Amino acid sequence: MDTEGTQHDAPHTRTDHPLPRPAAPPLPSAPPAAPRIPPVPSGPPAAHEDGTFLRWLRAPRRAAAPGIWTYGHVPRPEESPDRVPTRQLVTGALISFLCGWLLWSLLWNGYLGPYWIYPLLLLTPDSWRSAGGDKMIFVWLTYLYYALFLALLVLVFGRLGRWAELGRRCLGPLLRRARKRRPDAVPEPQEDRAQWPALRAGGAPDAADKLAAETFAGRMNDVDVARVERAWQSVRSGRNSLASFTDTVLRHGAAACAHPSGLRDLPARTAHHDLLAHQVRIGTAADHPRNPHRHRGTGFALDPALLGTSLLAVGPPGCGKTTRVVRPVVEAMCLQALAGRSAVVAVGAAGSALGPDDAFDAVVRIGASEPDCDLDLYGGTTDPDEAAGILAEALVGDLAATLPGGDSRRAATALGQLLGPFRAARGRFPSVPELRELLDGSATALASLRTALETTESHPLLRELDARARQSGRPGDIGDLLADRVALLDRPAFAPYFDPRGGDRQLSLRSLDHPLRVRIDLPERGHAEASRILARLVLAQFTECAAARGDRSLFACLVLDDAAHTVTAESLRGLQRLRAANAGVLMTLRSLDDVPEALRSALLGAVGCRMAFAGVTTWDGARFAEVWGKEWVETRDVTDRQIIAEGAAMKAFHLFRHLVTGKAVTAKAVTVRTVERERWSASDLANSVPPGHAVLSVTSVRGEHAPPVLVDLRG
Repeated sequence: MDTEGTQHDAPHTRTDHPLPRPAAPPLPSAPPAAPRIPPVPSGPPAAHEDGTFLRWLRAPRRAAAPGIWTYGHVPRPEESPDRVPTRQLVTGALISFLCGWLLWSLLWNGYLGPYWIYPLLLLTPDSWRSAGGDKMIFVWLTYLYYALFLALLVLVFGRLGRWAELGRRCLGPLLRRARKRRPDAVPEPQEDRAQWPALRAGGAPDAADKLAAETFAGRMNDVDVARVERAWQSVRSGRNSLASFTDTVLRHGAAACAHPSGLRDLPARTAHHDLLAHQVRIGTAADHPRNPHRHRGTGFALDPALLGTSLLAVGPPGCGKTTRVVRPVVEAMCLQALAGRSAVVAVGAAGSALGPDDAFDAVVRIGASEPDCDLDLYGGTTDPDEAAGILAEALVGDLAATLPGGDSRRAATALGQLLGPFRAARGRFPSVPELRELLDGSATALASLRTALETTESHPLLRELDARARQSGRPGDIGDLLADRVALLDRPAFAPYFDPRGGDRQLSLRSLDHPLRVRIDLPERGHAEASRILARLVLAQFTECAAARGDRSLFACLVLDDAAHTVTAESLRGLQRLRAANAGVLMTLRSLDDVPEALRSALLGAVGCRMAFAGVTTWDGARFAEVWGKEWVETRDVTDRQIIAEGAAMKAFHLFRHLVTGKAVTAKAVTVRTVERERWSASDLANSVPPGHAVLSVTSVRGEHAPPVLVDLRG
């Protein structure tokens, strides 16, 4: 499918979004085969002479528990309760070897007599040992007998010392690592992903031959593979034609079905990606007794199936939320957008490390003197009531609990009484200064709007405007609060922004059914309260637009690098709707104190993935401990009981032992019990999580979940 023909050839153009629809999309990116703590790759896997790209392409992805990095994953054997500690195995093997060596030395030197040679003497004729006989046969049989007897000793003492188990435990990982370093055997053509067997079986052998040639020639990367597979899925689903797909691939090869930007990769990568498994690796599960056995030592990754339940990360400044989680996820979503599988909107303070400008299709720098891209204040909608609801959530959503009725419905009604008449009279929504003037109850502005409405004979809208005029100026009128909040956006620094007339470079979140890559920089320095309003505005628009998409095949992801003062009761209801809309939100907080107390438990319940970084406070840890619940564990209680000696000899022995050791003679009693214990207590989260680590629990959109896992984010 070409980006210039049929559904893939001619992308849609719309006035409410800056970018066209993608051609063919998919899958996550992938780095070379990695050891337990792999090096950070400087770019995607390429078809070098060492076959790195082909190994990545052909590597199997084994099904695993949610959150496990599947590329190169080898499932851990089930944990045995009778597993002997390694130190005990080494000691036992050494002792058994020394005992076997001693026995062989005693036998060889004759200290135990010649009895062990009697079987050899009984089974061989005397003539072989007499003068003139064939002594060489006897000599060779003797050496063979020695070897058999020595093998018997090795077998017996090896069983006693568990040499085989020690070898599997110590040499097994080395052998597996050496096997990985060897070039992989080429699989059968019908199973070799590099030969594109799915296309051959689906009736596109010419396209498969072209792509195979591109693969072996080194002209294809992981984004190309994911994008072409996404395009093929659209053919199989009937959305695009086989002829168009084949023609596009034959003409463009690895660059077929390209993203509307024409890019086939990001300028740089800072994390490990596997586009075939849709995963981005964020760390390694620690080999910690609190971690589930199957997770210990494995890579930990995030993917759209997990982010679709939304993720909340809480940790103090400097703990690595942005660099170790937010940046890799934004990078992964941008790669998947290039593959036509996702749309991403990243929101953070100006200067935050969310990615370079070249990694995005549009960068909205609110507050910059010369804007490259603008933001639609009304979310691209033409419905005044919908626009009023979104704008009310942004302006006073954080104060909803203190407003009459306990929500922002009155604010939405007041805004609707102005937005509806204004749009009917002027054909557009009001600009920020115009909206502020109307909310202030300016007689001139209201009279001008009334005159324009009278010419259109819009009597219902005149009644709405009259109702707003009557309420304006009354004590407790919500319009005063709305006017004060709009005034925060009516600043000279924001004058070039929020143009209601739109334009080619105005961003609308109505475009989430296209593979957009957008970064929004908020002016936190000097305009902190305005930044919070804009963050709530983007969150409200995202939850509304993502759920209202007609085409939900693309995963829509919103990343809020600092979600302080953006969580409201209405936004939580929106988060819960996203799971069914193939969309999700990643938000970070310095502390749960940045969320109203009444909403903290609801927030932890609304998201499916929860992450507590090193350094959280005990009161934040208590919330996580409560939502993670408890588990049944086996505990051992050891008590020392003093032994009372009976008899003079025993008393003398106890006295001597006490003088030597300084301790009374005791006997230990072990009590084994099964008790219910918190998976991670508030104290453990606050004091036992090492720096550079985080405790993370994940849930997929299908309902699969993993208990909290301690993850080392540095490898």
